[in-house]
Amino acid sequence: MILPEEKQDQVKVNTVSPMEEMTGNLKFQDVDDKLLHSVLENDQTTIDEAKLIQDSINNGVSSFTPDILFEQFVKDFKQAKKIVGESIIRILSGYDSQYVEKNIKIPEFQRELKKKMTEKVHEMRDKGLLNKENQFTDKGVSLASLVSYVQEIEKLLPTGIFGEKYHKKRNVHGEAIAIDNYRKGARFRNIAVKSTIKVAARRNHDELLLEDLRLHQRQQKGNTYIIYALDASGSMKGKKIGTAKKAGIALAYKATEEKDNVGLLVFGKEVTCKILPTQNFIELLRAITTVKATAETNFSTMIAEAILMFPSTPVTKHLLILSDALPTHGDNPIKETLHACEQAAANGITISVVGIDLDKEGKELAEKMTTITEGRLYLVRDIEELDQIVLMDYYSL
Repeated sequence: MILPEEKQDQVKVNTVSPMEEMTGNLKFQDVDDKLLHSVLENDQTTIDEAKLIQDSINNGVSSFTPDILFEQFVKDFKQAKKIVGESIIRILSGYDSQYVEKNIKIPEFQRELKKKMTEKVHEMRDKGLLNKENQFTDKGVSLASLVSYVQEIEKLLPTGIFGEKYHKKRNVHGEAIAIDNYRKGARFRNIAVKSTIKVAARRNHDELLLEDLRLHQRQQKGNTYIIYALDASGSMKGKKIGTAKKAGIALAYKATEEKDNVGLLVFGKEVTCKILPTQNFIELLRAITTVKATAETNFSTMIAEAILMFPSTPVTKHLLILSDALPTHGDNPIKETLHACEQAAANGITISVVGIDLDKEGKELAEKMTTITEGRLYLVRDIEELDQIVLMDYYSL
């Protein structure tokens, strides 16, 4: 991750500690107990089937037809691999993609490959993950959501990234976080007894004096509304959008655990998915799981939509945009985007941008966007860091 020098001092990460166990009452109603236990027991077959569904959605594949896929493999395997991806080939066929490519012209191997692909599709259909048309069922999507959730949380727990997040606003009824001098009118319940005694002892006072009193500073968890805006344009297809979705899952999990409100905007040429800020993690999880890449990138319409999604009350309002390109839709995309940012700023909304491999023009635009709205810019080279970057931005609010 690379941060512009002028932005580096603006990015703050609170000290966090590992969370020993996952919390929350998750209800995956479409996943039966057998599949649920298979996931929790790390059954590789079930996890592979969930990953097959995940990666298919990320690559724009909505169904499996063994005969058609097989024909594509035989006709032009390299092109087919670009379309469906290596992991789908491995899970669907049982063979590494390089092995398939090496042997795809051998008739005996072709027969074996077609047989394995057909068996896997039938197996998933028998489990209720595919319907008769070999399209993903609600059960299949729920399984993919569950596995995405489990894998993302298990990845982040050892890093200690999940800890308590506190709003910067002071509150006499909140958590004690620091020691301050006594102020007239302060509540006696906030007196820091140990610190007060230490001060009096250092001053050799036989009795506690007003000047010796020390107070706990207290903070409250703020009322925060954050919208995760995910660029689902064509250039995000595949691994990029898959990793961005996992980052969205991490954000939704942590923020809803903290009783903050999270919204979702998926945009390409237009907004394709919208969820108003909520604390319903399952709703967010399912929506994130089913995001597919589309066509062009339209920032101005997305920002205008986000403005309407935030409450009009005086709360923390933050829009986090994740994208890998400049806006391409509109008569004057750059001008329209900056005007939308001005409107967001006027409505008390801060905007942060997580830019993946942005070119010079993209970086310049993102810097202007975050300057106008007093947000933060994160320039990303390694997309495996996306989840931690997204959480870093959340902790800075």
